[in-house]
Amino acid sequence: MGPTSTSPSAQRSRGRPRKMAVPEAVAAALRLVDEDGLDSLTMRRLAAALDVQVGTLYRHFATKQTLLAAMAEEMLAGCAGPLPDGLTWREQVTELAGRLRMALLRHRDGARVYAGTHSVGPNTLSYTDTLVGVLRETCLSPEAATRTALTIVHFIVGHTLEEQAAQALAESELPATLTLLHAALDPGTYPNLAAAEATLTSTDFVGHFAHGLNLIIKGLAGE
Repeated sequence: MGPTSTSPSAQRSRGRPRKMAVPEAVAAALRLVDEDGLDSLTMRRLAAALDVQVGTLYRHFATKQTLLAAMAEEMLAGCAGPLPDGLTWREQVTELAGRLRMALLRHRDGARVYAGTHSVGPNTLSYTDTLVGVLRETCLSPEAATRTALTIVHFIVGHTLEEQAAQALAESELPATLTLLHAALDPGTYPNLAAAEATLTSTDFVGHFAHGLNLIIKGLAGE
């Protein structure tokens, strides 16, 4: 009987396990989420995609939440880059808020990945430090500036959660949902909502985001 070939994965199973770098695992996890959504991401599926044992993953990520924090940290790469010269503090806050929103939107379920994570990586800490620094320039104390930064981040994450949820419905359930809402908005029962139906059913998330952020900024300016 002639010699038979053996696949690399089969060879590894009888010898040393394949080595895996953390950035490789994070990139693969983000790809899986982009393809099939966050609900499909499991440690077992990620291990299969990387061609490693599940135990190898757990040596680097003690829990799935640890993995999500690493993914969130990677998503924020570049968000704390230098701000353009000549911007007012309002424009700087707007720029930084827009960067975080776009970072979350670049990945399917990006806001869900980010929500609830507590990364201590340089991308996350640099972004937050930069935002707090801009807010301190408005004469806020370190504590007040930090609370305000958290308020802005929470608004961004919450808004993006809604935006991405609506995007997921866009081709299937969203039209039917809007039809139901239109039928429910009886002017006699809900006169204020009926008067603003066009805004209530609008998918202009850029406009919604700008309006909400502007309210926060005006509050900071005491307007």
